[in-house]
Amino acid sequence: MSADIAFLTIAALGRLYRAGRLSPVEATRACLDRIAAFDGRLNAFMTVLERPALAAARRAERELRAGQDLGPLHGVPVALKDLMAMKGVVTTYGSVPAFHETPDRDGLLVQRLRAAGAVIVGKTNLLEFGYGYVNPIIGQTNNPWDANRTSGGSSGGSAAAVAAGMAFAAFGTDTGGSIRIPAAYCGVVGLKPTFDLVPLDGALHLAWTLDHGGPLARSAADAAALLGVMADARVAARPIALRGLRLGVLARFRDDARVEPGVRAAFDATCADLRAAGARLIDVDMAELDGAIDDLLTIILPEGPISHARFYPRLAASYAAATLREIEQGFALPAVDYVKALGRCAALIAATDRLFERFDAVIGPTTPWQALATDPALDSGDGAAEMSFIAPFNLTGDPAVSVPCGLGDDGLPAGLQIAGPRGADARVLGLAAQIERLRPIGRAPLS
Repeated sequence: MSADIAFLTIAALGRLYRAGRLSPVEATRACLDRIAAFDGRLNAFMTVLERPALAAARRAERELRAGQDLGPLHGVPVALKDLMAMKGVVTTYGSVPAFHETPDRDGLLVQRLRAAGAVIVGKTNLLEFGYGYVNPIIGQTNNPWDANRTSGGSSGGSAAAVAAGMAFAAFGTDTGGSIRIPAAYCGVVGLKPTFDLVPLDGALHLAWTLDHGGPLARSAADAAALLGVMADARVAARPIALRGLRLGVLARFRDDARVEPGVRAAFDATCADLRAAGARLIDVDMAELDGAIDDLLTIILPEGPISHARFYPRLAASYAAATLREIEQGFALPAVDYVKALGRCAALIAATDRLFERFDAVIGPTTPWQALATDPALDSGDGAAEMSFIAPFNLTGDPAVSVPCGLGDDGLPAGLQIAGPRGADARVLGLAAQIERLRPIGRAPLS
């Protein structure tokens, strides 16, 4: 019964609430039961907020019965990546107790969620401080499709919680793919919105010029519902007409030798479906993509340590070794390298703007492969490759969404990325909604 409730769409949940056929307390209890049943295997949550969540659900139930309707997230259980401030609740940053902090106020995003009547069931696991490394004491979040594999990072706890029916949607952050990678691995929708659309007041920054906050959900429509509250704007994700739609196919990513056969097959099948439905697909490339991943890492390195001034060097011995190495390399990076990377970033933005004058959106595989056993190190070849198809859109600030496009090798999800011009968040979600219809993948086996 809990699965029947926990895997409803947000719209269906809302209809049942307003018809008096289901209560927010029942839905919240269903999510909490699934956390109790499965989180021992997944390690998706750092903190479970059972008592506050049930109190919020009871309040939402009373409000809805009294005719006080706060919108589509009223009474809906959601989760937060644990680098966002929530008053009176410890923020762990995916790290050890030496770094834990208990804020005395909510971040702006949490304020908006509360005002919308959302029920926050807990705070989710992440790679330490969002840097790209698992703290070995905390451990990685495992994948609901195969608990012997990672859910991806750094927003892996949020993606796994949604895929496993522990929350209807979740907040994540994305500096170089940290929403879209776990979305692809866990078979959910993950949107990196237009830069600065979602406020990150109260969140620990990794790199302020690249950080984006966005939704993870089981459908584009559910992602739009969460995005609308986070951005304090109306956002729809209605399937858009495919006939005549101009889609650029990022050929260098599709044809990359590192792309697994299962990922390539799922992507090619989706492209065939889009063509059959009337979309115009044309291979495209941009020379400005050369070196984009190197530029992203060059920008992250010196910006990352800024948020750690209250921790470093006082708590240097408490960081995971790999995270500490990144912080110290950031202090050592020559300023001229950083400035040159920002200059190349400006050239990439201009080239991408020109591309979107010709195309409604561009598509490619989200990642070269499906879920790995463990998260590759940020400074390794695999770590760079994992981000290489998606990091350019952190540099440009354009909206980009990962949507499941089929099952590949070992029955694991493959992700397809859709990017559009800045401000076209509804467009990329609308195309994602169409791909969901063309290429449904079902629930993760754990569910």
